[in-house]
Amino acid sequence: MADAVAIILAAGKSKRMMSETPKVLHHACGRPIVEYVLDAARTAGAKRIVVVVGHKADVVEAALKHHPDVEFALQAEQKGTGHAVMMCREAVGTHQGPVLVLTGDTPLLKGASLKGLLDDLEQHQAACVVGTARTENNFGLGRIVRDAEGNFLRIVEQRDATPEEQAITEINTGCFAYDCQSLFGALSEVKTNNSQGEFYLTDCAEILRQQGKTVDASCRFEITEALGVNTQEQLAEVERVMKGA
Repeated sequence: MADAVAIILAAGKSKRMMSETPKVLHHACGRPIVEYVLDAARTAGAKRIVVVVGHKADVVEAALKHHPDVEFALQAEQKGTGHAVMMCREAVGTHQGPVLVLTGDTPLLKGASLKGLLDDLEQHQAACVVGTARTENNFGLGRIVRDAEGNFLRIVEQRDATPEEQAITEINTGCFAYDCQSLFGALSEVKTNNSQGEFYLTDCAEILRQQGKTVDASCRFEITEALGVNTQEQLAEVERVMKGA
């Protein structure tokens, strides 16, 4: 398999952090949280890392430019996660091989879990593998919808889910492994017909499945790995987990 590229989404604002500091640059145990994601991607085998910047892009770039394997793509307008990845087309659109798509605010990610997604992608000759975890505390998280045989169907967001779908305990961690060419092909088909009027990256998996390509959902992750940092309280919780408290 060709070397993996990692795309890390780090363009969002940090309103709920009540801070002027870009969210991904808040520190946990002495390091910016995005650096833990960089480490996990490298451990999984990523040789190039593209960080999507937007809010205070210059500040984020200045903080990360010393990493020789990191480059940047600008999302000037925040139109959703799918739109963010579209901004990487110039940087990685010709890549023939696997791509990890991760969020920059999940510092508890483990490289071994991400490597598992890449292994699944290769072994199943899949176009996409969705990283999942299980939790009863699923409010606000995207649900993994499967058919009666357990095959992946789609990801449905909390605000768009039926009562039956809201009861699903297998959730999307926000970690994906894609075949690069399949990813950008699917992104060209993504629409904004959802409650947020945004381009959802999560729609790509269903688009690829409907095209007849192999899409898997792989429960490779512990729920702590999916803990995103959106508030100071969540940052404190991440630090507690890191310290083993």
